[in-house]
Amino acid sequence: MTHPHPDLGLPPQLEKGALRIVALGGLGEIGRNMTVLEFDGKLLIVDCGVLFPEESQPGVDLILPDFDYIRDRLNDIVAIVLTHGHEDHIGAVPYLLREKSDIPIIGSQLTLAFIEAKLKEHRIKAYTHTVKEGGIEQLGPFNLEFVAVNHSIPDALAVAVRTDAGLVLMTGDFKMDQLPLDGRVTDLNAFARLGDEGVDLFMVDSTNAEVPGFVASERDIIPVLDQVMGKARGRVIVASFASHVHRVQQIIDVATAHNRKVAFVGRSMVRNMAVARDLGYLTIPGSTLISSDEISRMPDDEAVLICTGSQGEPMAALSRIANSDHAISVGENDTIILASSLIPGNENPVNRIINALTRLGAKVVHKGNALVHVSGHAAAGELLYCYNIVKPRNVMPIHGEWRHMRANAALAVSTGIDPRRVVLAEDGVVVDLKDGKASIVGAVPCGYVFVDGSSVGDVTETLLKDRRILGEEGFISVFTAVDIVEGKVVAGPEIHARGFGEDEKVFEAVLPAIKFALEEALADGVVDTHQLGQIMRRVVGKWVGDKHRRRPMIVPVVVEA
Repeated sequence: MTHPHPDLGLPPQLEKGALRIVALGGLGEIGRNMTVLEFDGKLLIVDCGVLFPEESQPGVDLILPDFDYIRDRLNDIVAIVLTHGHEDHIGAVPYLLREKSDIPIIGSQLTLAFIEAKLKEHRIKAYTHTVKEGGIEQLGPFNLEFVAVNHSIPDALAVAVRTDAGLVLMTGDFKMDQLPLDGRVTDLNAFARLGDEGVDLFMVDSTNAEVPGFVASERDIIPVLDQVMGKARGRVIVASFASHVHRVQQIIDVATAHNRKVAFVGRSMVRNMAVARDLGYLTIPGSTLISSDEISRMPDDEAVLICTGSQGEPMAALSRIANSDHAISVGENDTIILASSLIPGNENPVNRIINALTRLGAKVVHKGNALVHVSGHAAAGELLYCYNIVKPRNVMPIHGEWRHMRANAALAVSTGIDPRRVVLAEDGVVVDLKDGKASIVGAVPCGYVFVDGSSVGDVTETLLKDRRILGEEGFISVFTAVDIVEGKVVAGPEIHARGFGEDEKVFEAVLPAIKFALEEALADGVVDTHQLGQIMRRVVGKWVGDKHRRRPMIVPVVVEA
């Protein structure tokens, strides 16, 4: 159990008339957003996203929320409500629907189109229901009102949840861009109206709470993109999130102005942009879009590629291009634009890609040297506006690492909210809203669930530790054969190493010590081959540690002759 309250036990039974809130992801981390609300025996799930692995999690493709808390209550779930179509909010839906496929999914038009395309790849047919801002839905004991919010993807929604326990307003991911590309601003009027009604718990996006002032407008990027593309002598390759429709629209508009054709590269990018175009969220002039196969036949200074891989994902298009493992290659005249911000933890992979592309001669433009991305999350000034408009009774910072959530909590307190009514929780911490007061009442086990290829949940922290040891320290196998009756070593010991960085002759020094330890154990009556193997492991491990200051994985094999 990972939470800042080690003294917390399991929560008590939910009192009648109280609302329970349990985040299974998204608190203390960027991603894996999933919140479970419980009232009157029914559950409502808001978002169900994935977290992308760090370098310390080798071989892992995705990290899911831990469904154990709700696994024996799937029949009590009235719906999954999705605030918007980013992977960290919808990516885990197929894995939850594998456990019960008929849970209704509720969201805006674009959000549902993205999740339906994803579910089709997983061969899951789900029931979906489209809602719009201003809409109201009654789901069991939960009355939901949807509010328009501006984010880096169209059709994002905040959700107001009414129960007899009070009114909860969940912002989802949002910002307050006053000149959004689609003209759809965050509905502060609705926030104020809900505030006048009385918001008992305000659950607020924390991602940019440390950033002072206001986030720049999406429109501020266009002159920079125009300048970069105008100076480019060769191909322009733009890496962005596969769901960032607004950014893709900007790139298409600028490319069209410079008489360049555009191609999408990467399966998820092609899929999502086809969906966005079909629904009218993406406008592409008639002859602008070409297939990636046609790129090689185009003059370099007439082509723009929009691809995935802005976070350094090893299998994404940009990584493969950087590693010269893709049909598309880059050279001296090419320009690469990383049109996204760094997700914390991805700094090293992204820097490696920048260096690899630069080594190939390309010019790399990124947020660090040009305004080619603005955040989709409200900065401190915007959050202060919201607190003053809503005037909530209780606040719970969500969606962010600890530093973000603490900064968000401090903003709430600065507007006059009682610090005792600001709830800081981590994944698995249980918060109850009763009689107008939100309180931490316990915690439930809530760990990481790793997806590794087709395997879900089979990878453990122990296995990841083994992978890290193999990658960093190497591998040593030790073989010997013993005669149990005679109490002697009759073959070996033999040592073979991989990734150890030393000639295997260095192990000759430890062989006598292994043989002595085994024969001493045999003389003392140890006849179990597993125990004898552990003796070999300890002898070799101590010797390697003392002599070489290494901790490789050691696999002993003892057989009876």
